[in-house]
Amino acid sequence: MTDITKYIKQQGGYATMKGLKEAKYQTRDIRKYVNQNMIEKVKPGLYRLPDTGFYKNVNLSFVDACNAIPTGVICLGSAINYYNLSTYNPREIHIAVLNSEKPVKIIYPPVKFYYFRKNQYETGIEIIKTKYGDIRIYDIEKTICDIFRFRNEYGDEIALESLRNYTKRKDADYNKLRRYSKICRVYSIINPYLKGLIAMS
Repeated sequence: MTDITKYIKQQGGYATMKGLKEAKYQTRDIRKYVNQNMIEKVKPGLYRLPDTGFYKNVNLSFVDACNAIPTGVICLGSAINYYNLSTYNPREIHIAVLNSEKPVKIIYPPVKFYYFRKNQYETGIEIIKTKYGDIRIYDIEKTICDIFRFRNEYGDEIALESLRNYTKRKDADYNKLRRYSKICRVYSIINPYLKGLIAMS
């Protein structure tokens, strides 16, 4: 293990360009380590160790995205996949940010941005703690509401599949779902389906 990989491991698997320079690593050496695949560049100014088992049992792409985009929240397709609400599995990480933010250039992983209004952005954020950094993701009820809000993109089938699988969960909180659906302006769409699914269960 080289000195730089030891240093990044001590930092929890991630290091900034500023931190590396303060630790006396030169820009040309950092570039050389990236070219030799000894470290990986997540975005300009952010580096991590290669995925060689160091990040075992952690969704590394979620950690990468949240480290690279400090205000980003895992949402929509990525969130329904995380909660096993649907077989849908997007190729990019779906990230929500405030609609007032400028796009962030990120090298890896591939990211698709969604721009939310303030009240819809702030509702239902959950923090998953890992030793490599926090994963910010919308909770399951907010995820359901967002999928219905973007049903023109995802399709009614995925939205209904997600809601159907949600009602089978023991931890389903229908009051919270209805409250969130009003904030997301999809109450009149979700509630009739929810009533029907509850009646059938």
